[in-house]
Amino acid sequence: MADRPPAPDGLAIVDKPAGWTSHDVVAKSRGLLGTRRVGHAGTLDPDATGVLVLGVGRATRLLTYLSQLPKRYIGEVVLGVTTTTLDAAGEVTGTYDMSAVRPEDVRRAAAGLTGDILQVPPMVSAKKQGGRRLHELARAGVEVERPPVPVHVESFTVGPPLSDGGEGTASGGVYPIDVTCSAGTYIRSLAADLGAALGGGAHLRNLRRLAVGPFVLDEAVPLDKLGPERVLPPVEAFRGRPRVVVDAELAALVRHGRVLDAEALGVSGPGPWAVVDPSGALLAVYERHRADTVKPGLVLAPA
Repeated sequence: MADRPPAPDGLAIVDKPAGWTSHDVVAKSRGLLGTRRVGHAGTLDPDATGVLVLGVGRATRLLTYLSQLPKRYIGEVVLGVTTTTLDAAGEVTGTYDMSAVRPEDVRRAAAGLTGDILQVPPMVSAKKQGGRRLHELARAGVEVERPPVPVHVESFTVGPPLSDGGEGTASGGVYPIDVTCSAGTYIRSLAADLGAALGGGAHLRNLRRLAVGPFVLDEAVPLDKLGPERVLPPVEAFRGRPRVVVDAELAALVRHGRVLDAEALGVSGPGPWAVVDPSGALLAVYERHRADTVKPGLVLAPA
């Protein structure tokens, strides 16, 4: 009987299909990749599609360095209809005649929702409050007060109204949107806030995530095409961020998790830094420590 090939270590960029939770994708990926050690770097709603970054094998430990990356989304805002979930999956809770709203009004309202803003997390989100996720409370019929949280919306672009919006003319129309924002921003809440700013209501539909930091849709693999050969090396977790190459002597100290002088490692600035061997393989991630020293946030390579 042939030996089973070793389980991969690294990142997988998946194009999440609609109707799957992020947890569903992780569970399916475990079978496709031959390892139980799979996690993701940021939840996508079940109805949403697009970029979901997975950590595989030892690289699951790197997900902490990816969770705060900015995101980019496209979607559609339906004016004149509010729902329980703030998106098309929910039950209608209200209708508004917003037929007098003009495209320039929508763009102006969107501009008012850019920059540093406060946002109330939706009850259907995965955010925890009092030790329980909000969507668990919502399913139990419980609604709790949610304090607003600060988020940053880099850009909120509104396109021309869709001629085939399919929502009727009295609702106020359907507008395509393109949003670049900080981690933790809820696009469905942006849609609801946009409707409220226009004197009515709105909900989100057809959400698609185009990018998580430097990881973009063009490189994402459909879930049914995922396999070990599509796993990127662990060092890709630090794509576009500082790396330092060490020789064999220094690599031995890094592998043992030694605290080092920043000068000896050849780093400056706030960090963190990906420490790689001459072949480009990731050995560890180092972070600022006391005074002029740096320490490993994690060591990936065996000692």
